[in-house]
Parts: sequence; structure tokens; C-alpha cells
Amino acid sequence: MSVSPSKKLIDWKKRRVYHRLGLQSYKVFSLSLGYPKANTEENLLLLYGFPKSSYYFRTVLEGLLGHFKRLVLFDFVGFGWSDKPNENFSYSLIEQTDMALSLWTKLRVSGCHLIAHDMGNSVATELAARQMQGQFPAAFNEGILSNTFTNGSVVLELARLRITQKLLQSWRGAALKSISSYPLFRHQIISAHWNSNLAEEEIQMLWEGNCLQGGNRKNHLIINYIKNHRRIKKQRWLSVLKKLVVPINLSWGTDDTVTRFQFPKYLKEDSCPKAQLSLVQNVRHFCQLDHPTLWLKTILQFYNLA
Repeated sequence: MSVSPSKKLIDWKKRRVYHRLGLQSYKVFSLSLGYPKANTEENLLLLYGFPKSSYYFRTVLEGLLGHFKRLVLFDFVGFGWSDKPNENFSYSLIEQTDMALSLWTKLRVSGCHLIAHDMGNSVATELAARQMQGQFPAAFNEGILSNTFTNGSVVLELARLRITQKLLQSWRGAALKSISSYPLFRHQIISAHWNSNLAEEEIQMLWEGNCLQGGNRKNHLIINYIKNHRRIKKQRWLSVLKKLVVPINLSWGTDDTVTRFQFPKYLKEDSCPKAQLSLVQNVRHFCQLDHPTLWLKTILQFYNLA
């Protein structure tokens, strides 16, 4: 059953610019806020996670614009208002990173600070690997000045994947599209978030965003990023974090039941001992929705000290 987007999502869409990216010229939704000619140190790029979209950051944009002159957000292919192809796109983290870099160069972003959440953390670590290996496009020559990782599965072995996520990765995944429903989605979100402040309206908005262009029936394709994650994490990403010279901030909601506090603790002890650990107390996985004011305060402390 199709789901009509609410007025809030439609109003969000009206603020966008679409770009055609990749060999298949996929339509990618993007949003650039603030001064388009901001200097590198004044740019902030935002990466969200599964099963959300750029709309997830809406509660903190005003606060971030109080510190940065330009914010750039976009919807990954398969998410939000961007195209959701059934074929000719792998939904791998590598391909999603390619799309991100293509978009940023089109928008004339030569360098930036970066905040990532959930799946966005994995894209951020792939970006770090490319930066270390000198593989950024020439137009993105100033690179990433700092990385802020927020609640996400950089070390997948420590994650408590939901039963739906496990099923979507199995041979049963394609069959789940026929039983995709709001009650099932709601159960998954509440299970991940647990005893939360997340309002019913927020869950409804996540669902509507997931349903755009029938995305709720393509989650078995989109979630391929987890398989990709398992294959390249050890030999590429964690080793890169040990060598990365730009500042790293590990900002974590302490009460996350999916990507628990063991994640930033492990990363700081094993991969990036110089990273700043910024704990958002009593906040869960969807930090920006759960307690945006506290999340903003914690995040901005890092940039004020950097």
C-alpha cells in the first residue's frame, strides 16, 4: 500500500535541488543551507543512517548554522526523495561514497567538517580511507578537516541488529516487501530506541520517508551496505582510523541499545586513542530526534575546542 507524504515532508522537498549523478544519472535530493561560498573550515556536511533521510537532521539545522556558515545534506540513493533503483546500483558503501563525493564537487565544496550517524559512519570511514590514500577528486582538494561519528555500527560485531535487519539480509529478505507495514516498522524503531522520548509523529515521519518511491519495498536491497561493511571493515577502515591525523569526535547517546557505548569505547581504545569522547547522557540511538538541544550542545563543544 502506498503512503502519501505529509505536508512537512512535502515542504522539505520544496527546499531541495536535484542533481543527476553516476553513470545511470540517478536523481539525488540535496539541500544546501547558508552561504554557498563559505570557506572550507566553515562548511559542514551531514550523513545520516538506515532507514532515514536527510530530513532526520531538521531539528538541529538552525543550531548548526549558528556555528557553520554552510550546511550540505542529501539523500543517499535508495533513501528519502532520491531515486530508488531496482537494478544497476549495488547500494554498497563504496558506491554511496562515490555519489557523495560527486555531489559535493558539483556543489563546489572543496573541503569541510563532517558529522555522520549510523550508516553514515561507515561512509565517513570510507571517506577517511580515500583521504589517506589521496583518492579524493581534485575539486575536493582540501578534504575533511574533522570527523564526528555519532551512534552507528563502525564495528558491526558489537551491534545488536534487529530481527528485521537480519531477515532482510537473508534469502527471505525479498519476501518481506510483501508484508511491509507501519506496525512492523514502528515495532522495529521502538525496539531499537526502547524507553524513549521519540514521539509517535517522529516514527510516522520516518515511515513516510522510508515509503517514498516505494522504498519500504526495497529495504532488502538498501541493506546490502551491511554485507559490504563486513567484507571491508577490518582491512581498510579500522586501520585507517589509527593513522588519521585530523581531529575525531566520538559523540554517543549513552542509552543506545543498538550501537551501545562499547562502540566508541572500543574505537577510542583500539583505533583512535586521540579522539574526543563526547557522551550525550540518557539519549538513545536517534539522538537528534530524542533530545536535539542536548545533542547540539554536546556536538558544538567539540568544534569550539578544536
